[in-house]
Amino acid sequence: MLVDSHCHLEYDGLVDDKDGVIARAEARGVKAFLNISTKQSEWGRVVMTAEGRARIYASVGIHPHHADEHQGLTHDVLLEATRNPKVIGIGETGLDYFYEHSDRTAQQKLFRLHIAVARETGLPLIIHTRDAEDDTLAILEEEMEKGAFPALIHCFTASADFGEKVLALGLSISLSGIVTFKNAKDLQEFAKTVPQDRLLVETDSPFLAPVPHRGKTCEPAYVHDTAEFLADLRGEDLDRLAAFTSANFFRLFGKAAA
Repeated sequence: MLVDSHCHLEYDGLVDDKDGVIARAEARGVKAFLNISTKQSEWGRVVMTAEGRARIYASVGIHPHHADEHQGLTHDVLLEATRNPKVIGIGETGLDYFYEHSDRTAQQKLFRLHIAVARETGLPLIIHTRDAEDDTLAILEEEMEKGAFPALIHCFTASADFGEKVLALGLSISLSGIVTFKNAKDLQEFAKTVPQDRLLVETDSPFLAPVPHRGKTCEPAYVHDTAEFLADLRGEDLDRLAAFTSANFFRLFGKAAA
Protein backbone atom coordinates (compact mmCIF):
# COMPACT_ATOMS: atom_id res chain seq x y z
CA MET A 1 0.00 0.00 0.00
CA LEU A 2 1.14 3.50 -0.88
CA VAL A 3 -0.23 6.88 0.12
CA ASP A 4 -0.08 10.00 -2.04
CA SER A 5 0.37 12.47 0.80
CA HIS A 6 -0.08 15.57 -1.40
CA CYS A 7 -2.15 15.90 -4.57
CA HIS A 8 -4.50 18.47 -6.11
CA LEU A 9 -7.45 16.51 -7.45
CA GLU A 10 -9.45 19.67 -8.13
CA TYR A 11 -6.88 21.05 -10.58
CA ASP A 12 -7.04 21.01 -14.38
CA GLY A 13 -5.71 17.75 -15.73
CA LEU A 14 -7.23 15.68 -12.92
CA VAL A 15 -10.62 17.12 -12.00
CA ASP A 16 -12.36 16.17 -15.27
CA ASP A 17 -11.41 12.49 -14.87
CA LYS A 18 -11.31 12.19 -11.11
CA ASP A 19 -12.73 8.66 -10.94
CA GLY A 20 -10.31 7.48 -13.62
CA VAL A 21 -7.38 9.15 -11.87
CA ILE A 22 -8.27 7.43 -8.62
CA ALA A 23 -8.82 4.04 -10.28
CA ARG A 24 -5.45 4.18 -12.06
CA ALA A 25 -3.75 5.03 -8.78
CA GLU A 26 -5.46 2.23 -6.90
CA ALA A 27 -4.42 -0.21 -9.62
CA ARG A 28 -0.80 0.62 -8.77
CA GLY A 29 -1.27 0.16 -5.05
CA VAL A 30 -2.08 3.74 -4.03
CA LYS A 31 -4.83 3.32 -1.48
CA ALA A 32 -5.06 6.74 0.19
CA PHE A 33 -4.82 10.34 -0.98
CA LEU A 34 -4.57 13.72 0.71
CA ASN A 35 -6.32 16.27 -1.50
CA ILE A 36 -4.73 19.66 -0.83
CA SER A 37 -6.31 23.10 -0.95
CA THR A 38 -4.41 26.29 -1.76
CA LYS A 39 -7.10 28.97 -1.30
CA GLN A 40 -10.35 29.35 0.58
CA SER A 41 -12.52 28.97 -2.51
CA GLU A 42 -11.20 25.39 -2.88
CA TRP A 43 -12.05 24.23 0.62
CA GLY A 44 -15.58 23.14 -0.22
CA ARG A 45 -14.48 21.17 -3.28
CA VAL A 46 -11.67 19.24 -1.59
CA VAL A 47 -13.99 18.35 1.28
CA MET A 48 -16.76 17.25 -1.09
CA THR A 49 -14.35 14.96 -2.95
CA ALA A 50 -13.18 13.47 0.35
CA GLU A 51 -16.68 13.00 1.76
CA GLY A 52 -17.69 10.86 -1.18
CA ARG A 53 -14.71 8.51 -1.02
CA ALA A 54 -13.46 6.46 1.93
CA ARG A 55 -9.69 6.79 1.45
CA ILE A 56 -9.50 10.40 0.28
CA TYR A 57 -8.85 13.11 2.82
CA ALA A 58 -8.74 16.91 2.64
CA SER A 59 -6.67 19.83 3.88
CA VAL A 60 -7.68 23.46 4.37
CA GLY A 61 -5.23 26.28 3.96
CA ILE A 62 -3.83 29.14 1.92
CA HIS A 63 -0.78 28.77 -0.32
CA PRO A 64 1.70 31.67 0.02
CA HIS A 65 0.97 32.61 -3.60
CA HIS A 66 -2.52 33.60 -2.46
CA ALA A 67 -1.61 35.38 0.77
CA ASP A 68 -2.42 38.85 -0.57
CA GLU A 69 -5.95 37.70 -1.43
CA HIS A 70 -6.55 36.32 2.06
CA GLN A 71 -5.30 39.01 4.40
CA GLY A 72 -8.75 39.09 6.01
CA LEU A 73 -8.72 35.39 6.89
CA THR A 74 -9.20 34.94 10.62
CA HIS A 75 -8.07 32.29 13.05
CA ASP A 76 -11.69 31.35 13.81
CA VAL A 77 -12.61 30.86 10.15
CA LEU A 78 -9.67 28.53 9.53
CA LEU A 79 -10.30 26.74 12.83
CA GLU A 80 -13.95 26.14 11.97
CA ALA A 81 -12.97 24.68 8.58
CA THR A 82 -10.85 22.04 10.34
CA ARG A 83 -13.89 20.65 12.18
CA ASN A 84 -15.01 18.56 9.22
CA PRO A 85 -14.21 14.87 9.88
CA LYS A 86 -12.43 14.48 6.54
CA VAL A 87 -10.13 17.49 7.07
CA ILE A 88 -6.94 15.98 8.46
CA GLY A 89 -4.33 18.67 7.78
CA ILE A 90 -3.76 22.42 7.57
CA GLY A 91 -2.25 23.88 4.42
CA GLU A 92 -0.59 24.08 2.25
CA THR A 93 0.93 27.19 3.74
CA GLY A 94 4.39 28.67 4.09
CA LEU A 95 6.68 31.05 2.21
CA ASP A 96 7.56 31.40 -1.46
CA TYR A 97 10.17 34.03 -2.29
CA PHE A 98 10.89 32.59 -5.75
CA TYR A 99 7.74 33.85 -7.47
CA GLU A 100 6.70 36.36 -4.79
CA HIS A 101 3.12 36.44 -6.00
CA SER A 102 2.25 37.88 -2.57
CA ASP A 103 3.93 40.33 -0.22
CA ARG A 104 6.46 38.66 2.07
CA THR A 105 4.97 40.19 5.21
CA ALA A 106 1.51 38.93 4.22
CA GLN A 107 2.94 35.45 3.64
CA GLN A 108 4.64 35.42 7.03
CA LYS A 109 1.53 36.63 8.87
CA LEU A 110 -0.65 33.98 7.26
CA PHE A 111 1.95 31.28 7.91
CA ARG A 112 1.88 32.11 11.61
CA LEU A 113 -1.92 32.03 11.62
CA HIS A 114 -1.87 28.50 10.19
CA ILE A 115 0.70 27.48 12.79
CA ALA A 116 -1.52 28.76 15.59
CA VAL A 117 -4.45 26.67 14.34
CA ALA A 118 -2.21 23.62 13.92
CA ARG A 119 -1.04 24.01 17.50
CA GLU A 120 -4.60 24.39 18.76
CA THR A 121 -6.08 21.47 16.83
CA GLY A 122 -3.11 19.12 16.72
CA LEU A 123 -3.61 18.75 12.96
CA PRO A 124 -0.36 18.64 10.97
CA LEU A 125 0.83 21.72 9.13
CA ILE A 126 1.66 21.16 5.45
CA ILE A 127 4.48 23.56 4.57
CA HIS A 128 5.55 24.90 1.20
CA THR A 129 8.90 26.68 1.18
CA ARG A 130 10.85 27.92 -1.82
CA ASP A 131 13.83 30.27 -1.75
CA ALA A 132 12.82 31.13 1.81
CA GLU A 133 14.81 28.77 4.00
CA ASP A 134 16.04 31.33 6.51
CA ASP A 135 12.66 32.91 7.20
CA THR A 136 10.85 29.58 7.19
CA LEU A 137 13.26 28.16 9.74
CA ALA A 138 13.21 31.30 11.88
CA ILE A 139 9.41 31.28 12.06
CA LEU A 140 9.30 27.56 12.83
CA GLU A 141 11.86 27.93 15.62
CA GLU A 142 10.07 30.95 17.13
CA GLU A 143 6.68 29.26 16.98
CA MET A 144 7.94 25.96 18.39
CA GLU A 145 9.11 27.87 21.45
CA LYS A 146 5.48 28.94 22.01
CA GLY A 147 4.32 25.34 21.88
CA ALA A 148 4.98 22.33 19.69
CA PHE A 149 2.87 21.46 16.67
CA PRO A 150 3.07 18.65 14.08
CA ALA A 151 4.28 19.58 10.60
CA LEU A 152 5.95 18.41 7.44
CA ILE A 153 7.82 20.06 4.60
CA HIS A 154 6.06 18.95 1.46
CA CYS A 155 7.80 18.49 -1.90
CA PHE A 156 11.15 18.93 -0.19
CA THR A 157 13.77 20.58 -2.43
CA ALA A 158 15.68 22.66 0.12
CA SER A 159 19.27 22.31 1.29
CA ALA A 160 20.49 19.43 3.40
CA ASP A 161 21.30 21.91 6.18
CA PHE A 162 17.70 23.14 6.22
CA GLY A 163 16.49 19.55 6.15
CA GLU A 164 18.59 18.55 9.12
CA LYS A 165 17.36 21.54 11.10
CA VAL A 166 13.67 20.93 10.47
CA LEU A 167 14.14 17.25 11.29
CA ALA A 168 15.71 18.35 14.57
CA LEU A 169 12.56 20.38 15.24
CA GLY A 170 10.50 17.21 14.87
CA LEU A 171 9.13 17.78 11.38
CA SER A 172 8.63 15.15 8.70
CA ILE A 173 9.71 15.39 5.06
CA SER A 174 7.76 14.44 1.96
CA LEU A 175 9.50 13.78 -1.35
CA SER A 176 7.93 14.24 -4.77
CA GLY A 177 8.89 13.20 -8.28
CA ILE A 178 11.60 15.86 -8.28
CA VAL A 179 13.86 13.38 -6.49
CA THR A 180 13.89 11.26 -9.66
CA PHE A 181 15.19 14.09 -11.88
CA LYS A 182 18.73 13.72 -13.21
CA ASN A 183 19.76 17.18 -11.97
CA ALA A 184 18.53 16.52 -8.40
CA LYS A 185 21.81 15.02 -7.16
CA ASP A 186 21.94 17.04 -3.92
CA LEU A 187 18.34 16.14 -3.12
CA GLN A 188 19.04 12.49 -3.82
CA GLU A 189 21.97 12.51 -1.41
CA PHE A 190 19.81 14.07 1.29
CA ALA A 191 16.96 11.63 0.58
CA LYS A 192 19.28 8.76 1.52
CA THR A 193 19.65 10.21 5.02
CA VAL A 194 16.05 10.97 5.98
CA PRO A 195 15.10 8.72 8.92
CA GLN A 196 12.58 6.02 8.07
CA ASP A 197 10.08 7.33 10.59
CA ARG A 198 10.03 10.85 9.08
CA LEU A 199 9.73 10.09 5.36
CA LEU A 200 6.58 10.43 3.25
CA VAL A 201 6.01 10.35 -0.51
CA GLU A 202 3.76 12.45 -2.72
CA THR A 203 3.09 13.50 -6.29
CA ASP A 204 2.00 17.16 -5.94
CA SER A 205 -0.03 16.20 -8.99
CA PRO A 206 -0.87 17.49 -11.55
CA PHE A 207 2.66 18.93 -11.31
CA LEU A 208 6.16 17.42 -11.29
CA ALA A 209 5.64 14.05 -12.94
CA PRO A 210 8.54 11.75 -12.02
CA VAL A 211 10.78 9.88 -14.41
CA PRO A 212 9.68 8.09 -16.63
CA HIS A 213 6.59 10.30 -17.00
CA ARG A 214 8.24 13.73 -17.30
CA GLY A 215 6.32 16.03 -19.59
CA LYS A 216 2.99 14.38 -18.80
CA THR A 217 0.28 15.53 -16.44
CA CYS A 218 1.24 14.04 -13.10
CA GLU A 219 -1.24 11.67 -11.44
CA PRO A 220 -1.36 10.04 -7.99
CA ALA A 221 -0.56 6.70 -9.66
CA TYR A 222 2.94 8.02 -10.27
CA VAL A 223 3.74 8.05 -6.56
CA HIS A 224 4.59 4.40 -7.19
CA ASP A 225 7.41 5.48 -9.52
CA THR A 226 8.79 7.90 -6.95
CA ALA A 227 8.62 5.25 -4.24
CA GLU A 228 10.34 2.73 -6.48
CA PHE A 229 13.14 5.19 -7.24
CA LEU A 230 13.54 6.05 -3.56
CA ALA A 231 13.67 2.41 -2.53
CA ASP A 232 16.46 1.77 -4.99
CA LEU A 233 18.26 4.99 -3.98
CA ARG A 234 18.13 4.10 -0.29
CA GLY A 235 18.89 0.42 -0.78
CA GLU A 236 15.52 -0.64 0.62
CA ASP A 237 12.84 -3.07 -0.48
CA LEU A 238 9.94 -1.30 -2.24
CA ASP A 239 7.31 -3.08 -0.16
CA ARG A 240 9.09 -2.06 3.02
CA LEU A 241 9.38 1.58 1.91
CA ALA A 242 5.71 1.59 0.94
CA ALA A 243 4.82 0.17 4.35
CA PHE A 244 6.79 2.63 6.46
CA THR A 245 5.91 5.74 4.42
CA SER A 246 2.23 4.78 4.66
CA ALA A 247 2.54 4.13 8.39
CA ASN A 248 4.24 7.51 8.77
CA PHE A 249 1.35 9.20 6.98
CA PHE A 250 -1.28 7.70 9.26
CA ARG A 251 0.79 8.38 12.35
CA LEU A 252 1.34 12.04 11.40
CA PHE A 253 -2.22 12.53 10.15
CA GLY A 254 -3.77 10.75 13.09
CA LYS A 255 -7.26 11.99 12.30
CA ALA A 256 -7.20 9.82 9.15
CA ALA A 257 -6.14 6.78 11.14
CA ALA A 258 -8.95 7.37 13.61
